[in-house]
Amino acid sequence: MNARFAFDLERGGGLVAGADEAGRGCLAGPLVAAAVCFDYAALTDADFEALERLNDSKRLTREARETLYGIVIGRARQVAVVACSAPSIDERGLHRCNLRALGAALECLEPRPDRAFVDGFAVPDCTVPHEALIGGDTRSAAVAAASVIAKVTRDRVMLRLDEQYPAYGFARHVGYATAEHQEMITRHGVCHLHRRSFDAVSYRQLGLGV
Repeated sequence: MNARFAFDLERGGGLVAGADEAGRGCLAGPLVAAAVCFDYAALTDADFEALERLNDSKRLTREARETLYGIVIGRARQVAVVACSAPSIDERGLHRCNLRALGAALECLEPRPDRAFVDGFAVPDCTVPHEALIGGDTRSAAVAAASVIAKVTRDRVMLRLDEQYPAYGFARHVGYATAEHQEMITRHGVCHLHRRSFDAVSYRQLGLGV
């Protein structure tokens, strides 16, 4: 069995939820948080086998994430996704938006999980009792599943946005501060998808640095 499932089961099994985010370090596009709850009492050996490849989404190929996305959706008890837009991040601050999104995703779960893990952070004011888990997406299957859901959801959003804003190459870098993205910003300026509160070389060249 995947060691991440063993981790969750050793902590009681039952309804176990994980929460994680994608896009925290991007210059453009939303931050997306996801919560996934597994009912371990209901999972079969076939379910565990299908989910065997669950891992931190950053360690998986795009094709593997897409495959696992469908597998998780089909076997999770519940899945919740919350997004924060670039203007919201600029107004409230990245860390505050990140915590709010993670907490909101957990609070969407009903019934409430028996155990919940959040990758990296404790979430103040969240009404769902949870444990901050450093490296949670490599330790807990529920957190790894949330990592996959958040990443795939965000990538799909950025692919759609690439159709509306083809000059920036969002389909290739999905908003991260790659050399290509920085070059496109200096060439075309920023659009409403860009987080103007971030410190980026291209922003400074345009006189937008914080």
